Amino acid sequence: MDFSNAEIDVDFQQIVGHSSAKHALEVAAAGEHHVLMTGPPGCGKSLLAESFPSILPPLTKEAQLEVLSLYQLSRNNYTRCNMPPFRNPHHSASGIAIIGGGQYPKPGEISLAHRGVLFLDEIGEFTKKTLDMLRQPLESGHITISRTHASITYPASFVLIAAMNPCPCGYAGSNSHYCTCSPKQILSYQNRLSGPLRDRFDINLSLRPIKFDETAKLGNGERSSIVRERVRKARERQYERYGKELCNSSVPYEILLRASPLSITQQSIIQEKALKENWSNRSQIKIIRLARTISDLQACPSITDNSIEEAIQLNQL
Repeated sequence: MDFSNAEIDVDFQQIVGHSSAKHALEVAAAGEHHVLMTGPPGCGKSLLAESFPSILPPLTKEAQLEVLSLYQLSRNNYTRCNMPPFRNPHHSASGIAIIGGGQYPKPGEISLAHRGVLFLDEIGEFTKKTLDMLRQPLESGHITISRTHASITYPASFVLIAAMNPCPCGYAGSNSHYCTCSPKQILSYQNRLSGPLRDRFDINLSLRPIKFDETAKLGNGERSSIVRERVRKARERQYERYGKELCNSSVPYEILLRASPLSITQQSIIQEKALKENWSNRSQIKIIRLARTISDLQACPSITDNSIEEAIQLNQL
């Protein structure tokens, strides 16, 4: 079943406000970082996610062949030519539809999103089993489906954009609506996203509804084409640095540090913050990867102190 591979034509300029969220998505696009957006209904989570493909560079010839091959295997048509795929499965979709498989194993949504975007709206509504199965492809960039007589491995390297409400009713922390959920209900709802899966997100965005009377006079910001050009240049810097089509989110950590060593001061900043906030090693590595991407967008040859501070804010929102 083809969930949503229609042409995406939501431009960044059509989105009123959310300048911080737009910048965060630009960083995500440049380094292929995963994003979790939390906020009440109607605050713009879905619109931001749907606009995300508009700032992604076109696929290379090699990537186009990979995408077309996967769509042929799944017996789906791919009509977006050289544009990255955008998949938006409903939370009622089965685990097989999302991950892939069946009696005659076919690629699932995560493989159809290869080289593009997988958007999981209301991620807390997906089954726990399905969400836990996402951990392997998010880590390795592929999924292995085992059957009695054979095992099949499909590529599944995608940017995960997820959205969820802060609570079952959606209005926890809202200034305009009264939340009807108990603390126990809110905690239970948040725990639908397991710690290991939540830890896979590099960028965490907390969104609030936009007051149109305050933002109308500011304009809608840049067009997607302008942002896309910055993203393309940032990616080219990464490809040149690593010698192949690799972004900061997926390059081996040893190679990342060898190409962009931290100064003693920067190491101290991260270590002090890690001790204070009780960060895991994974969290510290995410900060460094994000900082490298922010520096690439600014055309800085090395990781800057300001980029580390900004990376901490993006990860901890």
